[in-house]
Amino acid sequence: MEQGQQSPVVVQQQNPENKKITLTGYVGFDTITRQIEKKLVKRGFTLNLMVVGQSGLGKSTMVNTLFAAHLLDNKATQKASDPIRQTTEINTITHVIEENGVRLRLSITDTPGFGDQINNENCWESIIKYIKDQYATYLRKELTPNRDRRIADTRIHAVLYFIAPTGHSLKPIDIIVLKKLSDICNVIPVIAKADSLTLEERAAFKKRIKEELAFNNIVLFPYDDVDTDDYSVTEADRAEKALNQEMRDLIPFAVVGSERNVVVDGKAVRGRKTRWGSINIEDETHCEFSQLRNFLTRTHLQDLIETTGIVHYETFRTKQLVALKESTMSHSR
Repeated sequence: MEQGQQSPVVVQQQNPENKKITLTGYVGFDTITRQIEKKLVKRGFTLNLMVVGQSGLGKSTMVNTLFAAHLLDNKATQKASDPIRQTTEINTITHVIEENGVRLRLSITDTPGFGDQINNENCWESIIKYIKDQYATYLRKELTPNRDRRIADTRIHAVLYFIAPTGHSLKPIDIIVLKKLSDICNVIPVIAKADSLTLEERAAFKKRIKEELAFNNIVLFPYDDVDTDDYSVTEADRAEKALNQEMRDLIPFAVVGSERNVVVDGKAVRGRKTRWGSINIEDETHCEFSQLRNFLTRTHLQDLIETTGIVHYETFRTKQLVALKESTMSHSR
């Protein structure tokens, strides 16, 4: 701007009562949702899932059951000749699956060796490091001057944490790891192989776990960001909050996984046969598999991805940039 030239005065007028303006004709901006959907479907989606839990809890079977495909081989049964794992390993496998024209790039990170040692002290460190490393990789790419238009997202969107069906209480390692994980990512605890418990034992176990989570201040996904007392909150907001509360009431999900079909009442269903009868994993009176699947894929999938970016990654990013700024200032003195 030339010397002596005054800045233009910008006047913004606002509707004081936030009244809706009635249109006199059709404009067409209501099609933006279809435009967004078309672009997103063309691009495809990414979900990065991590499974954590000791061997023998059916982690691979549960993932295969959730996505109705054989994605992971069962590694729970080790041969006597196999070397004993001394540390927690990190193994990631990626598949592209498609349903009704929607492509999902699904990455599954397994953690064999976790909790399998006599001394499990610090066995979670490689898991925490891996999750933070994905944030750090994303941050480096984000800060690159000539960065990609779309940065490949390897950040963990959800961790399925498998709890052994002891029927007693959480193990000390469970409390430590759930606390550490919930600070940096979305954690979904599940009681594995819940058919080993009676319905009464399962209810008591879930109640005890909820009490332990509350006592240890372990806050789990989904989180609420809607104040239902706010006059501007819509009916959809209230419905979302009610759904989130319904999911929190179910956590930890008591689940049973199976890739096989069994015949129940003359119909083939996914389930298991035991000496006491057949278990239909889709039957909500038998287990909470269908609620977990719906939560993970049908109602909260996008929320898991968004929360990873705007809550957990943003927290990591802020800490890193503040530390970088402080380091730069200390060196410049």
